[in-house]
Parts: sequence; C-alpha cells; structure tokens
Amino acid sequence: MRNLRRTILQPYHYLLAAYALVRYGMPARKMTVIGVTGTKGKSSVSEMLYTILMKAGHKTALAGTIRFAIGEESEPNRFKMTLPGRGYIQKFLARAMKKGATFAVIEITSEAARQYRNLGLFLDALIFTNLQKEHLESHGSFENYFRAKFAIGKSLARSPKRPRAIIANADDERGPAFLALPVERHIPFGAHDIQITHQDHKSISFTYKGTDFHIPHPGTFSALNALSAIKAAENFGVPLSVCAEALGSLETISGRLERIDVGQDFLAIVDYAHTPDSLKALYEAFPGKKKICVLGNTGGGRDTWKRPEMGKIAEAHCDHVILTNEDPYDEDPKKIIDEMASGMTKKPEIELDRRTAIRHALARAQTGDVVLISGKGADPCIMGPKGSREPWSDAAVVREELTALTREKEHEAV
Repeated sequence: MRNLRRTILQPYHYLLAAYALVRYGMPARKMTVIGVTGTKGKSSVSEMLYTILMKAGHKTALAGTIRFAIGEESEPNRFKMTLPGRGYIQKFLARAMKKGATFAVIEITSEAARQYRNLGLFLDALIFTNLQKEHLESHGSFENYFRAKFAIGKSLARSPKRPRAIIANADDERGPAFLALPVERHIPFGAHDIQITHQDHKSISFTYKGTDFHIPHPGTFSALNALSAIKAAENFGVPLSVCAEALGSLETISGRLERIDVGQDFLAIVDYAHTPDSLKALYEAFPGKKKICVLGNTGGGRDTWKRPEMGKIAEAHCDHVILTNEDPYDEDPKKIIDEMASGMTKKPEIELDRRTAIRHALARAQTGDVVLISGKGADPCIMGPKGSREPWSDAAVVREELTALTREKEHEAV
C-alpha cells in the first residue's frame, strides 16, 4: 500500500518541483552548487565545506539537516527532513542568490530524490560519503536504497554545468559506481590519502599533500569527512592552506560530536549516530574511557532489523547502557526498547523518559568518564503518535541537567 501510494504521488511531486523551478527562475543555474549525499557524514561534510568556502571568500549558502545558512545568517532546520519539499530549496536558493551567494552546499537524501526535491539543482559537483544499511523497509531492499542514492549521481551526469566533478569514497563498496559516472572530473578519496599524526578524545590531526590539518573533532571518520570537503574545495581552486586554516577553527557542529561543558570533570557528548556503523564509530572515538551510553532507535515503524544490533554494539563498547525513547511515531516505544534489549546478554537500564535517562547517565559519571547521548543529534523534536511533536533538544537538556547536577554537588559541599 505504501509503495502504491508513492507511485501515485510521483507525478504530483515532479510537477510541484518543476513548478517551483520555473517560479523562482532556476537560481541554481547562476550559482556553483555542490551536493552531498550518503548514509552518514552528510551534515559534517556540508558544514566543513561551507566553512572552507566562506574562509576562501565565497559567500556560501548551506541547506542541510542541521540548518539553513546564507553567508553569516543562519536558522535551524525545524522541518524534520533534510531537504524540505514543496519547492523550498528553489525559494531558498533564489533568496541566497539575491543576497549575493555564489556557492551553495546542499545535502541530498534518497527520499528527497524519490520526490524530485533535487530537481533543477544543476549540480557542479557531488560528494558521496558512504552507503550503509539504512531505510531498508522504506526502500524495500539495500539495492533499491542504492538505486535511490545513485539517482542523485545521475542527476549530476545530466547537469548542463561544465566541468562537473564527482568526489566519492573509494573505500566504500559503492564508491566505484559513483566514480564511474560520465562527468569530467573523478576525484576519489580514502584513508590512503592521509597520514594520521595524532588523535585523542577531542581532535584528530593528519597530513595531506604535505599540509598539516587539525580537526577539533575526534575519530578517523572526522578526518575522512574533512578530506572529502578538502578535495571538493580543491576542485574549485581553494588552496590547501586555506582549507587547513578553516578546518582548524571549525566550531562545534550542532548534534555531531557536540561537547556540552558547564565545567564538569567528565565529557558529555551529543551525537546523531543512528546506524550500527556510526554508533560503533562513535564509541571507538573514545578509547580507554569509561563510557556511559544513552540511546534509543531512531524512527518507529522503520528499520526494525537494526534494533538488536544497536543494543549489541552498545553492550560491547559501553560500561553502562541506558535505553530510552527517541522517535516512536505510532509504534509502542517500550516494544522498540525491548527489541533493542534482545540483542544484549545483560539487562540494560531502561528509562522511557529521555530527560530522566540523560539525568541518570550524567549522575553516574565520574572524573574522566564520557557520557554519550546518541540518536537525535540536533533533531528539534520527538515524534510521537499521529504526527505529534514534542519540542526537544538533547544538547539543551544535557546542559540543563549538568547545571542542576553541578548545583546539587555545590550545595552538598557547603
């Protein structure tokens, strides 16, 4: 029934996108547009590339999961979708062009492509980060998911812009398919391109083509995200020295390895990690530390296959696990948590109220520990039954609870 409904609605989505394209004057034709797609890393790569282009003196527009920005102006994305429909992106680009933006960095999802929201972006370049098991129930199979992603690559091949460039992860199994697209420039990236010189729980440093880079985010995946942005910037003539300066001053990316600090003697991290691979990478970015982990399962009614796997990964890497509510939609949140717990050999702590779960995790932390709250990142609300939305911010809740905890400790010390 769901697939039938989508098939029926496809002409509607196409016509709506085509109307917006004409109505707003095809602004992407007059700008340099770089798309970013993949299962994970899109938001971090987009933010990194936006920062580099701005540092290079290009007024840049950014449209992604976290926010919409035009130059220094920025507003959070509250749509609960990376690339909104109903012609939003054409209207946004028209406004960006009017304000003097010459570059645009746009995250493009498979769902957006299926609804033609990326119609008329006229890409100059596309970054492909990776492809992992996700949205399988929505797409029907992993192969269908790949086809939906690859359709974005085909849109690059159809773009009238010249020269067009594909920047793709050569370490990913699907990378070669993207690198075979019929465009003028094929730019692979991978772990072999860099030499990591230092990494800890706060940052990672590496060299690329003789230039030193310091990224104030931990994990090898942060280095690879940065590398894809660097290679894209290189394609448009940005010197490596400018890339290094921009990335070295990179500010916290909301909901992506976001450190919340109110003066406590342990780390509190908010991250979007919502796939098995991304969750594992998050935990492995903090080796040797006692980990207290709060997680749920993003999106009730979808990707049920990964629930026990997420529980299994958390148990393997965390010293204490708290399973909690995330975005249940119309599904019973307790059922979701029970399915996650089925992948674990020991009974985890279960707390349906997400704020209480976060409070418990922070209260358990001791000097030098790390509390990892994953799954929602910068999501602005918790999605409940019948389309209900509860305004939410993991970062704000963590900050509030840390502040309250600090006051309690100060009071006890008096």
